[in-house]
Amino acid sequence: MSADLPRVTHVLETSLYVADLDRARDFYQCVFGFPQFIRDSRMCALGVPGAQVLLLFRQGAAATPGHTAGGTIPPHDGHGRLHLCFAIPEDDLPGWERRLASLGVAIESRVDWPSGSVSLYFRDPDGHSVEVATPRLWPNYGRESG
Repeated sequence: MSADLPRVTHVLETSLYVADLDRARDFYQCVFGFPQFIRDSRMCALGVPGAQVLLLFRQGAAATPGHTAGGTIPPHDGHGRLHLCFAIPEDDLPGWERRLASLGVAIESRVDWPSGSVSLYFRDPDGHSVEVATPRLWPNYGRESG
């Protein structure tokens, strides 16, 4: 890396585009316990541990520029079944399996990676692929990260 390259510290926001904003918000709050930061007719922002935010946009609602007092947010939108993954501590894997079962959320797949990491995959109400993964899934997600 170049010494003059400006730093990036982490992913701050990620977005999903959903058919029913309240249904999606309720799912992520019920399954993960994420607090709601803001909610309007277009979107909902949920707090994710590690200074991150999950933005849920009503499908098509952000396809036009968003005007705020501080400036304009460029348009964006997404279609199809998207994917996101949440990091979990290794010791919490059995708790996640029990929690998903108790909520009636079917685990679509479990992957035991060669690195020793384990991923659980399931779907949200819009069909997005949601994953929870233990440390060592990626080289930059080690035991100390969980």
